[in-house]
Amino acid sequence: MSEIREWGDTPATWQDVVAVAQHGAQLQLSEAAWQRMQNARQIVEEIVASGQPAYGINTGLGALCNVILPPEALSQLSRNTLMSHACGVGPLLSVVQTRAIMCAAVANYSLGYSGISPHVVRALLAFINQGITPEVPSQGSVGYLTHMAHIGLALTGMGFVNWQGKRWLACDALAEQGIDAVNPGAKDGLCLVNGTPCMTGLSCLALGEAKQLMDWADVTGAMSIEALKGQLAAFDERVLALKSSPDVSATGQRLRAMLHGSAWLAENQGVRTQDALSLRSVPQIHGACRAQWRHVETQVNQELNAATDNPLVLGEPGNWQVVSQANPHGESVAMAADLLAIALAETGSVAERRLDRLINPLVSELPPFLVAKPGVNSGMMIAQYVAASLCGENRRLAQPAVLDNYITSGLQEDHLSMGTSAALKLLQVCDNTWQILGIEYLLAAQALELIGTSRLAPGTVQAVTLLRREVAFWVEDRWLAPEMKKTVQIMRNTPAENIAC
Repeated sequence: MSEIREWGDTPATWQDVVAVAQHGAQLQLSEAAWQRMQNARQIVEEIVASGQPAYGINTGLGALCNVILPPEALSQLSRNTLMSHACGVGPLLSVVQTRAIMCAAVANYSLGYSGISPHVVRALLAFINQGITPEVPSQGSVGYLTHMAHIGLALTGMGFVNWQGKRWLACDALAEQGIDAVNPGAKDGLCLVNGTPCMTGLSCLALGEAKQLMDWADVTGAMSIEALKGQLAAFDERVLALKSSPDVSATGQRLRAMLHGSAWLAENQGVRTQDALSLRSVPQIHGACRAQWRHVETQVNQELNAATDNPLVLGEPGNWQVVSQANPHGESVAMAADLLAIALAETGSVAERRLDRLINPLVSELPPFLVAKPGVNSGMMIAQYVAASLCGENRRLAQPAVLDNYITSGLQEDHLSMGTSAALKLLQVCDNTWQILGIEYLLAAQALELIGTSRLAPGTVQAVTLLRREVAFWVEDRWLAPEMKKTVQIMRNTPAENIAC
């Protein structure tokens, strides 16, 4: 039976989004959430009946906010909003990415301040739980609008969806699953395109990726430190405590656990007064990155539980207020995604410096490029080139998107977060950093086996053994790209805490 996550009575978390979007858990809402949504919907219907102007309910949108529309035009306004805003371009988002966005949208609606029709949310939940995923182009958002418009359009039966691994017309998939196509009413179209679910949902995925990446960076870092005769005094618990950072101390503890019992390190203590910074500063660098991750987690979880529509519907039927405000502005998530991209770029950057030392015989005291017969064999030489290239790309991607600013909607929207762009480039930094750490893992394992596993720490031997189930020891040159791919797959599929940390 599938795992079930329920929202509405307790706060939603990024882990919930990952469980549903990536791992197929079912999502449901509490009775209280449905009641909140129904309450707000009654207010919308009361406004429509009264004819009192309220932005986005019975007016045009954006720069057309002063155009009052008759009740009979409001359903068409919603449908037109979806069609006109569904103008994204570029490669499609992955199924998991689109599902994460849909989950974040449901979290927003469940708070009961949007005024969206509950039957629209039920259709969105049916898509999530039955595995129907709209095709959503990845480019074209300044923070909101286009991605959710493509999702909303699919709810009406327009466009294409992915279902059971195949591409379907949305109308056919709806019919096949017995889901009624949505006929959007007043404000429904605006609710579907508004808010911050795009950047928030994508950032939830990035948090999961980044947590696993940072844990694995401690593992591969420890392997490189051991291979390069690292001086353990730099990781002394008393010394790291003087940094006054719990994250630095936690990283040091993980390194000590991985390296405990290493005869190789014991016999090489004192061979130098200090190591290069890429080795001795692992607790300080990894710890700083982990501290940024915790800050980003707070920001994303806050946004996941925020009402981010404009306008918001407050009060009760007969005593209501419609407030135009700026909760859809995603500044906090945009800045957080930019910050996490910087942290991951640094994680990859210091890993590249470590792996470069592994293949350089001037500092490693190992065979050049970690191969027994250099010259006829190039060994791991060019793998370091790849890591350097990816670090360069990460450096470019780590430039803050939130600082970009453009003017849209006839001066109505004259400051934008660019949060969806920030989240998308963050996910690319995640992918790049996986590749960099995979290269360090591959090279560090090779180096440690050249030293001899009988002299190593049990923790690093465990990491080497895990890799060798799929990737053999390198004796002479063979096709390297598939080996690198397998290495990354092993890391992605294995929680780092399963290794002696």
